[in-house]
Amino acid sequence: MLSSHLISCSSNEAESPFHQIGLQLYTLRDLMAKEPEATLEAIAQIGFKHVETFGYENGKFWGFTAEEFKKLLDNLGLKSYSGHYDLANHLDSNATDKENLEQYIEAAHILGQKYITAPVSPMHSIIELDSPDYQYMAEQLNKAGEMTQRANIQMAYHNHFWELRNFANGTRGLDVLLAFTEPELVSFELDIFWLEKAGYSARSYFQKYPGRFHLWHVKDMDRGHQETINDDAYKDAETLAKVNEKVRFTEVGSGAIDYPNIVAQAHQSGLKYAYIEQDQIYMDNKFSSVKKSYDYVRKQLTQNLI
Repeated sequence: MLSSHLISCSSNEAESPFHQIGLQLYTLRDLMAKEPEATLEAIAQIGFKHVETFGYENGKFWGFTAEEFKKLLDNLGLKSYSGHYDLANHLDSNATDKENLEQYIEAAHILGQKYITAPVSPMHSIIELDSPDYQYMAEQLNKAGEMTQRANIQMAYHNHFWELRNFANGTRGLDVLLAFTEPELVSFELDIFWLEKAGYSARSYFQKYPGRFHLWHVKDMDRGHQETINDDAYKDAETLAKVNEKVRFTEVGSGAIDYPNIVAQAHQSGLKYAYIEQDQIYMDNKFSSVKKSYDYVRKQLTQNLI
């Protein structure tokens, strides 16, 4: 049964990104790899109406062609507005074998996705990445955005913590990407966990770059693992590898991130779609974990809209 708050909310509120919260399927990647149909059915039964895809390989999503996967989603009453597609080579100035963006655009178009999201920077060089590298990435994102725009799809970029590393000139990778990409071509999917883990405030980024964050990843930080990942982490590969010791996730609403305060700034951020994501689940029943996050967002965060 719907709560009295949901019943009385306006039609605009009822369509808000938090009333209609999505799920990034990476959260249940092991289950999706084994039983994609049953996993998607369970996701729909929890109450999700849309999902964010990842792992499009060799022209297929979990063994399904784009057409087959779209039919599967349709049968379960699920939609997909955004997908993560591997663009590491496209963003790497040293890579000569670039990804097939046309194939990504075709798949996204079939699924009805509005955003093609680059999930990560070139991973092999995150210690060495500097401001010129991020400027190159911005140029490549703009080029990709020009291509996706012709299909009425927008390019987006998803951050981790290393984009928040401070360079000698006082800039950060995420700020370079925001400054050198065209807003009409490139949006951003703000991973709030990684931003806060790097010691920065989501609200400060909304204020500095209003309207640029059409997508959010909503995940929470274990209260016993709040130590910031600072610039010392990038001294060498061994030091960076120890970052994982400082990272532990938890269900949304159970952790240290002040989501009620952040959600109050959703309009300023330009938010269109939000996704629950949890990189690692420690509960035995992963669906119970996802439902716990879903219930918190629906029951609590929908009351913080302005």
